[in-house]
Amino acid sequence: MPVPKTMTAMVMVQPGEPLDEREVPVPRPGPGQVLLCVDACGVCRTDLHIFDGELNAPKLPLILGHEIAARVVGVGKECKRFKVGDRVGVPWLGRTCGSCRYCRGGRENLCDDPGFTGYTIDGGYAHYTVANEQYCFALPQKYDAVSAAPLLCAGLIGFRSLRMLAADTKDIGIYGFGAAAHIITQIAAFQGRRIFAFTKPGDKKTQAFAVKTGAAWVGGSDELPPSPLDAAIIFAPAGNLVPAALRAVSKGGVVVCGGIHMSDVPSFPYGILWGERSVRSVANLTRADGEEFFSIVSKVPVKTSVTALPLREANRALEMLRKGSVEGAIVLKNQGT
Repeated sequence: MPVPKTMTAMVMVQPGEPLDEREVPVPRPGPGQVLLCVDACGVCRTDLHIFDGELNAPKLPLILGHEIAARVVGVGKECKRFKVGDRVGVPWLGRTCGSCRYCRGGRENLCDDPGFTGYTIDGGYAHYTVANEQYCFALPQKYDAVSAAPLLCAGLIGFRSLRMLAADTKDIGIYGFGAAAHIITQIAAFQGRRIFAFTKPGDKKTQAFAVKTGAAWVGGSDELPPSPLDAAIIFAPAGNLVPAALRAVSKGGVVVCGGIHMSDVPSFPYGILWGERSVRSVANLTRADGEEFFSIVSKVPVKTSVTALPLREANRALEMLRKGSVEGAIVLKNQGT
């Protein structure tokens, strides 16, 4: 089908204001870029942080969205990886400088001059978008667009968080059981690890979802597990969970903060850190993370739990995410997908 000249997009004009449904020009791919018809785009907690102004350096106006499942409908000059008709996914990391010490040292996730999809680069809350083909991933054929979209951030960041742990880490606590947690729990269980899921106190619905997904134990974030954990991953953006997780892990354990934004961490007694426990964060992802992750999910039976809404309901989707009223992930679906 021919590419139209204009498209529908949900545009953020200012943080805190409802996204504006607009008819805007379809972008044109530059050198090394692919033009993509967006079939589906996941709604990520980071989108909400940008929308609320907690991540305060977005381009404006901005098209949010960095969990993009799409089809290539055009290619710019110098494109070699993908061709028209290929299915690709676009993640948060949209470009890197390639020359800073982090890029040169194999840590492009820490690049000094990066570009982020749906933050400093227009994203997927639209019918079309462009992306640097070097930062896109081929999507496994077994996933349709709606099912694949959450893998592009919830899956990738969850996987990078899991990789922060030693290979022999057996018992892992997860604080905040949403999109990332429900994906990585399935991978961890496949690897023979045990997941201990911590939710808001009394949230029986989410606890039941965690059990269904493969968690070995569930409880409130105000509880201790039945035995000390080897490690914990925090996906909820709540700084007060750091001391809680430190209390739950054994000596030598690590607490990984898997979000891009978190409320302030309160002071805590040194005694819960002592014993060579450690706290570390996860920042973005590398392309190598993505290639390894998609190789794994092509083989492991990972199923994403998704609530799909039409693109024009993006504001409703963000509010549903804020309230935590959805099991798993929320995805915006374009008409005809």
